[in-house]
Amino acid sequence: MIPARRLLPRTITAQITALVVTAVLLAVGLTTLVLITIFDLNGRGSPEVLAVTRAARIAMLVKEELSPRSQEERALVMAAARWFGIEVERLPLSGLDSDPAAGTNPFVKSIKTILRDSWGIEALADRAPPGRPDAIAVPINGEEALIFQAAHRFSRNFIVLPTIFAVGAIIVITVFLSIYALRWITSPLSSIAAAARSFGRTTAKEEALSENGPREIAQVAEALNDMRKRVRTLVDERTRMLAAISHDLRTPLTRLRLRAERMDDAKTRDGMLQDITTINDMIGETLTYLRDNGRSEPVHLVDLPSMIQTICDEFGDVGFPVAYEGPGRHPFACRAHALTRAITNVIDNGTKHGPGVFVVLSPQPRGAVRIDISDNGPGIPEPLREKVFEPFFKGNSARPSSERGGFGLGLSIARDIVRNHGGDIRLLDHEPRGLTVRLTLPRQAETSLNIT
Repeated sequence: MIPARRLLPRTITAQITALVVTAVLLAVGLTTLVLITIFDLNGRGSPEVLAVTRAARIAMLVKEELSPRSQEERALVMAAARWFGIEVERLPLSGLDSDPAAGTNPFVKSIKTILRDSWGIEALADRAPPGRPDAIAVPINGEEALIFQAAHRFSRNFIVLPTIFAVGAIIVITVFLSIYALRWITSPLSSIAAAARSFGRTTAKEEALSENGPREIAQVAEALNDMRKRVRTLVDERTRMLAAISHDLRTPLTRLRLRAERMDDAKTRDGMLQDITTINDMIGETLTYLRDNGRSEPVHLVDLPSMIQTICDEFGDVGFPVAYEGPGRHPFACRAHALTRAITNVIDNGTKHGPGVFVVLSPQPRGAVRIDISDNGPGIPEPLREKVFEPFFKGNSARPSSERGGFGLGLSIARDIVRNHGGDIRLLDHEPRGLTVRLTLPRQAETSLNIT
């Protein structure tokens, strides 16, 4: 059974439109109820007024019947009278019975008297249809009579049916006007959401958001434009600062390396060179992590299996067995260099913790792909699976590695690259033992037909 909450409208347009339509329906329904109540109260007025009103309606119908109209026109008049609640029918005089009770009702007597005195219409005094002593029979020719019911039946047709049409028209007009007006109000919100999602993930020049529309939304757009400028300025300043730090640090490291290479003590020299190499590599990885991680790289259409197979072969060339499984050919739009780096980081992490790594490529619905990179090492405990993505975090205590240590940036860089593609990365158990790193990449909106 569908929960009631799921049936409620979720968008601003749908919610406000539903509120407006509900308000219109309540207003029309209340108005209709008031009108029906007023007509019912009028129908329960004084007997004298009701008798005069009833006699006038009967007289009008009798005169219409006696007028020189065609049979079809008279039939339409009678149908209209019935629609408005006047019960009238045509019966032969031979179908009427002599009934002593006919005309004994004071209200019926009053109507017949008014018809005779005010309208010159003589109703039959003691004849009525069988079983209907309160009916009023008015002869219209020598063979037929019009039979009227003395009590007036209030007809809601002329209120209910027009109300239904009016409500339908009001709802249609209200919905169209609401959708048009609300689209004008909410379309800037959609632009703001799209700009927020694409910020930092596209190589295209980011245009300022339009500040048109309602004042509140214009203020949001203005604030977001200002925030994007400030963020972009901070990122540019950080990049310039990192470039300066890189230059300032590597210059003395180069001098230190040259001096260390001239040392006579081989043991001390090798130790110092190793430390200098470690510091230089740490600076390089840190600067690489703090860069844009491929955001500035354009999207190209590549043969993904060929790219992954090339990465696997490169690891195999240096003595690390990495097996690939998947389709032989699968074009996919991505930032090739950045994605290569992400996959390389994950595979490299796996070779440090197990004797074998397996890469499985699986096409997914709607153009997405899934890449599973598994090793048969000791795995990572569940509580640490989110922390290993933090920069400079090392989980070696729970997942002992070989002598090739890192700086704790490989998985952080891989996740940033995958998320810049709009995808996600997860850590799963690999049976019977080990870890599976699952990369899920959606189809990219920006594509180039250059196949690399």
